[in-house]
Amino acid sequence: MRPDDHAGTDGQGTDDAVLALDIGGTKLAAGVVRADGTVLSYDTCPTGVADGAWAGLERLLELGRGVLAAAESESVRLLGTGIGCGGPLDSSEGTLIAPPHLPGWRDVPVTRLAEEAYGLPAVLDNDGTAGAAGQWRFGAGRGTRHLLYLTVSTGIGGGMVIDGRTYRGAAGNGGEPGHVTVRPDGRRCAGCGRAGCLEAYASGTSIAERAREAVARAHREGEPTLLGEADPLTAEDVAAAAREGDPLARRVWDETTDALSSGLTTIVNLYEPELVVLGGGVTRSADLLLPPVRENVARLAMGPAAGAARVVTAAGEERAGVLGAAAIGFERLPAPGARPEDGTLAPSSKAPA
Repeated sequence: MRPDDHAGTDGQGTDDAVLALDIGGTKLAAGVVRADGTVLSYDTCPTGVADGAWAGLERLLELGRGVLAAAESESVRLLGTGIGCGGPLDSSEGTLIAPPHLPGWRDVPVTRLAEEAYGLPAVLDNDGTAGAAGQWRFGAGRGTRHLLYLTVSTGIGGGMVIDGRTYRGAAGNGGEPGHVTVRPDGRRCAGCGRAGCLEAYASGTSIAERAREAVARAHREGEPTLLGEADPLTAEDVAAAAREGDPLARRVWDETTDALSSGLTTIVNLYEPELVVLGGGVTRSADLLLPPVRENVARLAMGPAAGAARVVTAAGEERAGVLGAAAIGFERLPAPGARPEDGTLAPSSKAPA
């Protein structure tokens, strides 16, 4: 790999690249991403949370070694490693504190382990923050200054870009849209234990859970439903039945879009973003999700805010986590001039200590 003489506005050139690692509760992903958003190599594997933190970390680091090897022939300079993971975490120290989707991953010094494994600087950020940065830099939010990103999946996360800058909050975990209250006396949120969170109504987990409860009631009361045969029941099953006009599925889905609209309206009124980007597995049913959410936000938000905010789905959803981690790397890693011109070191074979 070689130095790049054509530096961009961030001090990076178009041939600079970042190793991006995305840590999810069910899936680990890694890629080598160029400064223009081109993914040069990419791979995934199961997280295997039941195997414990250190087994999962070794899988992650080995995944990184694999994508580095796959991109070895590319004429790029590697700046370092960007890592995205759900919080809570300490981004300045590079430590995972105790992410609820990763039981047992407590006080894990993930950036230090990555630096030891690859011989390169590493940075860590909340995956929602990373997702917002990725959409702003590489995806649906290119050219905007104010962006709100929500990932609607197993849980609900997200982040914001305000006036062209990634927003992190005072402690580095700012931007938790999943825990905006939409029903003050509502369902208990599995993620935080509080009542009425957006996540308790609009996450994929919640959609499936509420549908199971509704199916059980329907069976007791003799109400027919297309959802009776699905096992295990998923959010996609609910969406499919709603498309077929199933009344029970339609009620569950309407409650979902109402809650999502309510949460988004609150955030749109507060921050007046010009773009709201929805990502995550639930957006695979965008044909049912976007129309009511757009209509409700336009109707419920204050006039200027409602007029400014467009609601769209994320670009590059399949690799959004890796693109987000890469965006954080390009944003926070030292400028190329701050390290030797070589820019890369051969990945180490060391396992986490």
